[in-house]
This record gives sequence, structure tokens and C-alpha cells, in this order.
Amino acid sequence: MAENQFFIDSDKLSQKALEKKHRLEQDPSFRTNHMEYMEGMEQIKSDVMEKVLTQMEEYDYSSYTAVDVRRALSSDRCSIEDFKALLSPAAAPFLEEMAQKAKYETSKHFGNTVYIFTPLYIANYCENYCIYCGFNCYNDIHRKKLNQEEIAKEMKVIADSGIEEILILTGESRTVSDVEYIGEACKLARKYFKNVGLEIYPVNSDEYRYLHECGADYITVFQETYYSDKYETLHLMGHKRVFPYRFEAQERALMGGMRGVGFSALLGLSDFRKDALASALHVYYLQRKYPHAEFSLSCPRLRPIINNDKINPLDVHEKELCQILCAYRIFLPFVGITVSSREQKHFRDGIVKIAATKVSAGVSTGIGDHESKYNGEDDADAGDEQFEISDSRSFDQMYDDIAEEGLQPVLNDYVYV
Repeated sequence: MAENQFFIDSDKLSQKALEKKHRLEQDPSFRTNHMEYMEGMEQIKSDVMEKVLTQMEEYDYSSYTAVDVRRALSSDRCSIEDFKALLSPAAAPFLEEMAQKAKYETSKHFGNTVYIFTPLYIANYCENYCIYCGFNCYNDIHRKKLNQEEIAKEMKVIADSGIEEILILTGESRTVSDVEYIGEACKLARKYFKNVGLEIYPVNSDEYRYLHECGADYITVFQETYYSDKYETLHLMGHKRVFPYRFEAQERALMGGMRGVGFSALLGLSDFRKDALASALHVYYLQRKYPHAEFSLSCPRLRPIINNDKINPLDVHEKELCQILCAYRIFLPFVGITVSSREQKHFRDGIVKIAATKVSAGVSTGIGDHESKYNGEDDADAGDEQFEISDSRSFDQMYDDIAEEGLQPVLNDYVYV
């Protein structure tokens, strides 16, 4: 894929959006040093980023052979070197053996359970200029922010469907969706759901502590790509441009008392094998530093967005994605693995029998349209979606499909005492 395919098609932008884009490019913060913290960003003393990036930069996946893969598959405990072999092209012919080993590890540590949740987007305003994202600040979309009454209405619709875990999301705008606004949403969520997650802009450890006190159990942050030079070309302005602050978000969340943290690269933005390695090592090193916490990995691939239908994952097909997920499970047997509605039904139905432990259902990536979508209608007032989904199954459909596969759908397994 040519790099310019990530950019919004100028022919599909309004004049107003083009003018805004020009103003942004004249902003003094445009293309500032992506490795320097901005004012107000907490800096922590941690060696995890250096460990992860060093391993990633040194990773030459072309050097691994079938002998290395066989050794990895025969090992009782998967080392970092074994994991690197399982991610390499040399492992492709061994995908069936990898799937069998991954299935064994999943069954050993998670039984036959599959967790179900749904995301709730409460705002799509964003202050970042990320050229592959439908929410980016100059993309000409319908913006919307739900008020507390609207949030409660959406949550009731979702809870009435039977779902007990929700993931609250916003665009990355502190100005429009400040921490207090998100905290109030967490308080509302606690009235309706047993488990509450957040996928928002990274914040400082004291702010994570506040959000945890408001009811959030875990946070998820996508690093997007761990290759800092590529990251710099994709995130042109805004707080998200600062690579180390984003990298350290999960550790700050754990310092703030969050029970769990989720990780991912957006596969297809850069070299997916190196990004998969870095994602897993990010978990690996933090897991040893914070052994009490719950860790999870997601595996999203690029999806088309409004005003750019050319965006698709670079060289990451379903076979490669399956290889990554099997390698994740073998290397990190205790870690939850989520497969989102970005993937098609047949892939999700297959991978939950092998490596994945969590799926979303009844999904909307728009703002304020759960009631209309659950009723099979369109809501003209809803905020535009972040990306196109592939699997639109309702909660009931997902629950029944999982059960028909001989698996046990789980809505919640956490008890507050």
C-alpha cells in the first residue's frame, strides 16, 4: 500500500475541512518532536519501553528457520526467542500445529469460556491529526457528544439486551471530553454493568486513579505502531503524537490502581511482525513488574473510514492474523485475547475455538445510535462512526452462536466484595 493511501481523499473533503486542514498544518505544534513530552504529561521512571523497542529493532524474522519453529513448538515453556520464531514467515507452514498448541493452552487456562462485551462511544470529537483514523480532527464527519441523560439511555438499552460488560470510548479530546465527563460516565456505567472498561486518550496516573474510583475496572490503549519513526509520520499533531507518553499509559494506569490493562498495535500500519512482537513484549515485561494485574491483548486490523475507503491492512491477511493470535496464546498463556467486530463472522467463530477469549457483540462505532440499531433503524442525529465493522451480530446472535460451537458464553466473572 502506498503511504498516501492513508490520507483522506481531498476530493471528498468539504472546503471548510480543507481550510481547517491548512490551518492545522500552520499550527506551531504541527510535527513537533514526537519523542518529547508536552506540558502536563507525567513522566515515569520505567525501563520497559527501552526493553521492548530494543528487542523489536533487533528482530530479524527472516533469519528463523523450520528448525527454530519446531524447537519452539516442542518447548514446554515458550521463550522470547521461541515467540520470535513463531511470528516469523518460517512458521507459516506450521500453522495447524500452532493452532493445536494454542487451543491446548487456551483450554488449560480458560476452559471453554468466551467473554462477551460491547463498546459504547460517547463522543467522537478529537484533537489529534492521525491520518488513518475516521475521528481525526480535520476529517469532515458529523461530530457528537452525548450528555449524561443520553449516556444513561444508551447504557439502559445495552444493559436490557443482557450485556454485563461495557467498554466506554471517546475521541481523543480533553477539551470536549474531559476527565470529569468520562468519570461521570463511569459512575453511570456502574449502575448498569458489572465490568466497566475505558478506551480514551492517555492520562496521568492520578487521573487514572480518579477514573478507577468513579467505577472503571480496566483501560485499553492502542500504541498503533511501536516503530517510532513510522509513528511520527502517522500522527502529525496533538497529544497522541507523543510516542513515549502513549507507550507508558498502561503502566500509569496500573500505578493509578486500575485492575486491568489492554494492549494492541493496529496491524497494517507498519511491519506487522515487529508490531506483534512489541505488543506481546509490552505485556510480558509489565506482567512481571505488576504480577497482580490482569492483562489482555487485542488484534485489530485497519478498516476503511469515512472519506477514505482505500484503507486496508498492509499484508495482514486472515492467515497471518491467525498466526499472530496463536503465537500470542503460546507465549502468553494467561493473557486474555480479544477479537473485535473489525473481523468477519467466520474468522471470529473459528478463532474463539483456538486462541481468543473475548468478543464484542451488538457493536456500533457511532455516537448515540444503539437504540436505533437494535431496532434495525438509522438515526440521522447520531455521530459518525470511527471505522466500518465487519461483524454486526447482536448480543443474542453472538451468545447463541458461541453456545452452538460448544463453548460457554460468559457475561461477567468478577464479584465485588
